[in-house]
Amino acid sequence: MDVLLHIFVGLHIIGIAALLGGFFHQMKAIGQGAARFTPGMLHGALTMLVTGVALVGLNEAQGGSVNHIKIGIKLLLLIVILGLVYVKRDEERVSKGQFALVGALTTVNVFIAVLWT
Repeated sequence: MDVLLHIFVGLHIIGIAALLGGFFHQMKAIGQGAARFTPGMLHGALTMLVTGVALVGLNEAQGGSVNHIKIGIKLLLLIVILGLVYVKRDEERVSKGQFALVGALTTVNVFIAVLWT
């Protein structure tokens, strides 16, 4: 069961990397007003959602304790990220504010995961 847990942690990190990587790749385009949400960003966010739910389930199945408030906040942030990326995925240009919000919420989500123990 531990191997499965580690596989899902790795996949969760890959999802974060895809979402943040797509954001950082578009940094120059933000200044020019030409930033857009890439398919990789959407797939990264979806990967984070699926693997995050699996990680919570696996942790509880092993009898571990889960901080439900922390997980709820992370889930709420991810739903906002997914909503923005999904709705605006086909647009050629996304506003600077919306694009920056996705990057900021993703970064906050990472810091919540790392710092909130």
